[in-house]
Amino acid sequence: MSSILKPAACLALTLALAGPALAAAPAKTAPAPAAKPAAGAPAWTIDKATSKIRFKSAFSGTAFEGGFSRWDAQINFDPKNLAGSKAVVTIDLASAASGDADRDQTLPTEEWFNVAKSPRATFTTGAIRSLGGDRYQAAGTLNLKGVSRPVVLPFTLAITGDQAKMTGTTVLNRSQFNVGQGQFSGADTVPFEVTVTVTVNAKRAK
Repeated sequence: MSSILKPAACLALTLALAGPALAAAPAKTAPAPAAKPAAGAPAWTIDKATSKIRFKSAFSGTAFEGGFSRWDAQINFDPKNLAGSKAVVTIDLASAASGDADRDQTLPTEEWFNVAKSPRATFTTGAIRSLGGDRYQAAGTLNLKGVSRPVVLPFTLAITGDQAKMTGTTVLNRSQFNVGQGQFSGADTVPFEVTVTVTVNAKRAK
């Protein structure tokens, strides 16, 4: 017999040697179908006359409050479809007022909101989850002065028919958004913590 194996013998020998490896190889399975995105929740139209965004801070130990007179929100919400619920809030920073003329003149400047470069702040929700009853929590991103950071907004919500009222409060650290520079970069005169309260009255869109 020739020392060179015939083609059939070579094939048999190859299958014999590869048999265990072939047996151990996992069978290929079809890829799992992609999850379908959640359907969107119904839209709500805010009542700007009764809805407010307010803030609380202090200057040299004296507390003061202020707010924004120009802002808007696109809201889609359904307590039974939180995965499809979302909100985008846009604030005109030039509309900030705190009741003190001198202080209000400085708020639009580069040291504070720098409205010439960044005229608007935007809060965009990510995940909204129920905390039980009428309590919820929205985890989102706040973009202010070109800086984006995560923000969590706990809120309560009461829905009666086509009417809804939402109230939420969170505490922001102004230094994380470069709000308050120069002599105000520290917390000696103006504290870092700013309390923001959002009150929204809305009607379900037809």
